[in-house]
Amino acid sequence: MATYLGAKVRSVTIDPDRDDGPERHGDTQVLWRRSRMSEREYYEKAIQVILAGPVAEMLYTGDAYHPGFVAEWAADWRLAWELAATLAPDERKRLELLETITLRLHRLLDSEPNWSAVAALADHLLAHETLETEEVREIVGEWLRH
Repeated sequence: MATYLGAKVRSVTIDPDRDDGPERHGDTQVLWRRSRMSEREYYEKAIQVILAGPVAEMLYTGDAYHPGFVAEWAADWRLAWELAATLAPDERKRLELLETITLRLHRLLDSEPNWSAVAALADHLLAHETLETEEVREIVGEWLRH
């Protein structure tokens, strides 16, 4: 999703460091060119990247869970919730915003060539656990050029 939205993925892993932070099942380091976008655009894109992992897992399993209610996605939901506070200070509006973004992501990732790009990235992550900038660009770029 980050590449699709114009960011550079520094690395993505399914074997994150076990540090003092929250327990994570994956980690993606994204670099944005913030000077080229408004603050609102940055937050909207960052939220999409954060929620793309849970949405991809929903599509893969066929289970339409709410990302706020799945333990493995709790950190993603919390971070998206915090960032969305800038866009929608009212909690009801914030929830509506995040649910709308989740539905849009579901439709986007469930279409071709996007799902093939997600599947290819997942296959490479399962094989190698960690991918760097050039690997991500090559894998995803092959599908997004179509």
